[in-house]
Amino acid sequence: MEYQVTARKWRPQRFEDVVGQEHITATLKNAIKSNRIAHAYIFTGPRGVGKTTTARILAKALNCENSKDSEPCNECEMCKAINESQTLDIIEIDGASNRGIDEIRTLRESVKYAPTRGKFKVYIIDEVHMLTKESFNAFLKTLEEPPAHTIFIFATTDIHKVPLTIISRCQRFDFRRIQLDTIKKTLSNIAKQEKISIDDKTLTLISKKADGALRDAQSLFDQVVSFCGEKIDAETVSKMLNLIDEDLFFNISDAVLNKNFNIVFETTDRIYQNGWDFIDFTDGLIEHFRNILTVIITEKTELIETADIFRKRYINYIQTFSKGDLLRILNYLNKLQQELRYSNNQKLKIEIALTNLVGLEKSATLSEILSQIENQNISQKKSDFIESKPQRQELRSKSPIQSQTKSNDTPSEPEIKSEPFIPPTLESQTIGQSELNLGSLTDKWQEFVNIVCNEKSLLLSPFFSKIKPINFDGVNLHLESSDESAESSLLLHIDYLTKKSKEIFGKKINFKFGSEAAKDNKSDEKLSEKQKKQVKSQKSTDPYEKIILEELNGKQIQ
Repeated sequence: MEYQVTARKWRPQRFEDVVGQEHITATLKNAIKSNRIAHAYIFTGPRGVGKTTTARILAKALNCENSKDSEPCNECEMCKAINESQTLDIIEIDGASNRGIDEIRTLRESVKYAPTRGKFKVYIIDEVHMLTKESFNAFLKTLEEPPAHTIFIFATTDIHKVPLTIISRCQRFDFRRIQLDTIKKTLSNIAKQEKISIDDKTLTLISKKADGALRDAQSLFDQVVSFCGEKIDAETVSKMLNLIDEDLFFNISDAVLNKNFNIVFETTDRIYQNGWDFIDFTDGLIEHFRNILTVIITEKTELIETADIFRKRYINYIQTFSKGDLLRILNYLNKLQQELRYSNNQKLKIEIALTNLVGLEKSATLSEILSQIENQNISQKKSDFIESKPQRQELRSKSPIQSQTKSNDTPSEPEIKSEPFIPPTLESQTIGQSELNLGSLTDKWQEFVNIVCNEKSLLLSPFFSKIKPINFDGVNLHLESSDESAESSLLLHIDYLTKKSKEIFGKKINFKFGSEAAKDNKSDEKLSEKQKKQVKSQKSTDPYEKIILEELNGKQIQ
């Protein structure tokens, strides 16, 4: 038997055999069943998705002698004659080679004659957009009012080139790009019938190369079978079709996570040695990061077109990249794609771009930073409240002022006597302060910086290198800063720093920066001696004294 290519050998002969266009085949079957047949149809869509095939099936179904459920039987004499192109009632015309006005005038004359055997005379004009403007104009009247036994079916890949006056006289059907899984399933069934061994990864390579066109996939399938024989493997197919190995894309994304710059040069060298196109590589890399973004957002792999072996690898990227970082990467690669087309040295351009990509630092959104700051403030307030509550309760239980106030307010109640409150001696306070001076604080300063940077490396580590302690009065630590941004950034975390100072230095320290410290010193100079003492008392760190002054309305006797 003479060899036939797969696209012709496995061409659908019934509506139910057409894959990926169910919305069209169902409509045509219902139209035949209800006898609502239009006089003109126009099929539009990408190449190789079944436009001409569907037109032939429709012509055959309209003229079938034993039609069942609006499907052609493919067994009657009329169906066999149409399948073998031996009938005069089905006329196929190539619009690209019969585009002149003379051909259209001849067609207009032949339309008048009745069909020789079938019910309808069907004209299938492929690539109808190739007709000239004069041909379309000459065809308008015939197309609008053809004889009852005549049906026109137009097929085109460029519907925008067809005049609106033609489209408005036809029923329009838009054919879809066939999905990758549908093409894989169709090729797998053909391979089983042909007794050819092929795995899922190889089917994915062929289907992606076809880009939604089943006819292209079948042509590639024939080419692969001719090269590999009855056993096909993905590695051989990649070499034969010169396809870029998808492992390269995973290597790049892993390098971005691990900051591995060596992968960049290994990858570009491999692309160059295999003769792969750098623009194709960039397109594939954009699709790869798009797949990662899809998996991270949806937490599933149903929305990506890839082999099953790669779906498992994509799942591993959940909880790795942030959405913001992936959007930055995709935006960067899109710009690279445009610049690459005008580059004289694409290899060097790719190496520089991928190096920058690997070196990108993780970003934090403004909302995330604010949330961290808010959580720190809440935690600090809670800890301060917990620390001060026992002291407050102890003080109130011992305070004679509180007892006296309570007895004056309620004279009927018996007077509550308590032991007089004895504040901590000055000696104990000076001992605590004398233990920590500028020298001892400076010795522990680096330990303090390391702990803070380890816990808040993303927010604080860039700023500690720009400040240093210059003065310490036992309570206030004055810091000198070479950058105003460092000062303002650290002030946002002042509660956190104060809390950490107690853990490291044994007491809470008030941090004063250059501008703030100068302001305090300047204002202190203007105060009177009495006011200075009041300010000094207000700055006191003794918890009992602070509670007496602030909460019990006590007064300090000068």
